[in-house]
Amino acid sequence: DLDERKRLIERAKNEVSARYEKHSFFDRPIDVYSEEIRWISQHGISSLKAYTSAERIGRSGARIARKYRKVIFEIYENYIQKRTESGKLYDWDDLASATRQELEHDDSPRLYQHIVIDEGQDFSPEMIRSLALAIPPDGSLTFFGDVAQQIYGHRMSWRSAGLKIGKVWEFKENYRNSKQIAKLGLAISGMPFFRDMPDLVEPVSPTADGPLPTLVKCPSTEKEIELVVEQAHEAARTLSVAILFRSRADEDLVVPHLRSHAIRLHRNMSTWQSGPGIRYGTYHSAKGLEFDAVILPFFSQERLPDPETVSTFGKAEAMIQDGRLIYVATTRAKTRLIITYTGKITELLPPDPSLYKRVSL
Repeated sequence: DLDERKRLIERAKNEVSARYEKHSFFDRPIDVYSEEIRWISQHGISSLKAYTSAERIGRSGARIARKYRKVIFEIYENYIQKRTESGKLYDWDDLASATRQELEHDDSPRLYQHIVIDEGQDFSPEMIRSLALAIPPDGSLTFFGDVAQQIYGHRMSWRSAGLKIGKVWEFKENYRNSKQIAKLGLAISGMPFFRDMPDLVEPVSPTADGPLPTLVKCPSTEKEIELVVEQAHEAARTLSVAILFRSRADEDLVVPHLRSHAIRLHRNMSTWQSGPGIRYGTYHSAKGLEFDAVILPFFSQERLPDPETVSTFGKAEAMIQDGRLIYVATTRAKTRLIITYTGKITELLPPDPSLYKRVSL
């Protein structure tokens, strides 16, 4: 229960803050403490010494200054104590650590000789370590991942899991996108929020041709919604179409205008309907999927990066988070990509005018 987790962290933070003089550090949104505690758990950090000496990969490592790490670790330990007292030994983030610790002391024969990890960029270091311990010494672990799609905040290289890598294959061929969409994706991966990312592999440009991604400036949000719905219904006669959103709140602005046969993307989908039609959902929900055409509404500067994320973590971190989400969203399109906005367009998109066809309504 994420709400209960945040309540426990809030209580832990308040108790720790009472030990110190009043300081603005304790006035940050609860998500800041929650995300840092998640990072500690995902990396298997169990002591203050290990935490204060830990280096992060990428720019987000500067989010918690070293001088505050002692305080954060006090909040972390207080949260663990309160969670245990409430009868809950684990939360989602430290289950992998618990598994790793059990496997380190378990000398029984392993059940699996070979383990294959797909979408590995979404695994925390502790998840990978625990899976590595689940195979025998003569077994193998194969890791597939695309760090450009690393959207859950682990900010890690697979090397940071401490694995001994026997061989590395780089898969550079792009079999999904037209060369125009692939070029935009490559340009996004060259933006500042992708800098210093380890293991980023530059793809080979595909040969499939298609139209340039279209940027459409709309005079109002109402006209933007009208255009998105109109374009989706028209394209869905012959193509698979996805309308993708930054948040469920944005989704709720458009969905009431779609026809009833539109399909919502979500993690618990048990069946998949191929062929022409409209699908809709968040950028997260479309991860790993592909569609003939993708429509991305609300790419205005006032919406992206997400204002709430900017308020909570600062603009630099918000740019990192939403920039990588945009990469995932744009590269879901096989041949057609339409991006709409009102006012000024987000600075998360590359400014190169040759990447787009621009239209103003």
